[in-house]
Amino acid sequence: MRSVWLLLCLGLLALTLSQVRAEDPIANLDLDDIAEFDEDDEEYLTLLEMKSKNKDVERENELAQKLADVQYNLLNPVVEVDPCETMHCGAGRICQLNEGKPECICIPDCPDELDTRRLVCTNKNETWPSDCAVYQQRCWCDTKDPGCRHPDNAHLHIDYYGACQEPRVCDGEDLKDFPRRMRDWLFNVMRDLAERDELTDHYMQMELEAETNNSRRWANAAVWKWCDLDGDTDRSVSRHELFPIRAPLVKLEHCIAPFLESCDSNKDHRITLVEWGACLELDAEDLKERCDDVQKAVPHLLG
Repeated sequence: MRSVWLLLCLGLLALTLSQVRAEDPIANLDLDDIAEFDEDDEEYLTLLEMKSKNKDVERENELAQKLADVQYNLLNPVVEVDPCETMHCGAGRICQLNEGKPECICIPDCPDELDTRRLVCTNKNETWPSDCAVYQQRCWCDTKDPGCRHPDNAHLHIDYYGACQEPRVCDGEDLKDFPRRMRDWLFNVMRDLAERDELTDHYMQMELEAETNNSRRWANAAVWKWCDLDGDTDRSVSRHELFPIRAPLVKLEHCIAPFLESCDSNKDHRITLVEWGACLELDAEDLKERCDDVQKAVPHLLG
């Protein structure tokens, strides 16, 4: 940066000197012109010289100010911050400026997807062309945009990637035994992550506690996954936030969808820790909300 500044200074100085030389009447006089002056012209020459010196001083001051301005701009660059860079809009929304203020709007257009691997299946067992289309539709219905196909789509979410398959019925002993299998599975995933050193220190301590205390085995695993899913830290897990646990299992475990639906006992589209524990058939007294130290952790896909 210092070398750039010096080059700029030298360039401005050379330009200024050339301009001064071009405009200086004395500098442009040749010897023949000087010989024609007599004593009566001496006063005129003196005034002319003083005027030229004044112009030189003005030019030097102007150059010094320009150099000072250049140096200040180099040392204090103006950085323009896009207000949208700090604006979180969530799935299906983008940030745009409205009279200089950031606001979240529904995604205007989703790209045309030709790859069948981009297909997604929703909780309504409907195949959509992409996750963008699902999030856009949900946003439109949430904001009552004319593009909303049905008011219930305000709660539309992705079950899994790929075209929808004919759902298998989960009932009888499968549904009855599922909470136990889910508890064991959550603990095994938590233990595997601990062995790979992929848990935060806070949850490493909880996993160690679960390993050494059977009464905390299932409860700690349940609390860990509930906190991990609560991405917006509002102390509840939305249907959308359930995606990391639903998507990898729904094609393999036909009871996962009805199980998660049953966890939302009051049908408000959110699952509290109490509802999560009840769904897993855990005692409410064993569930302790211990999320404060791990809210920056990234949710892990199971499997």
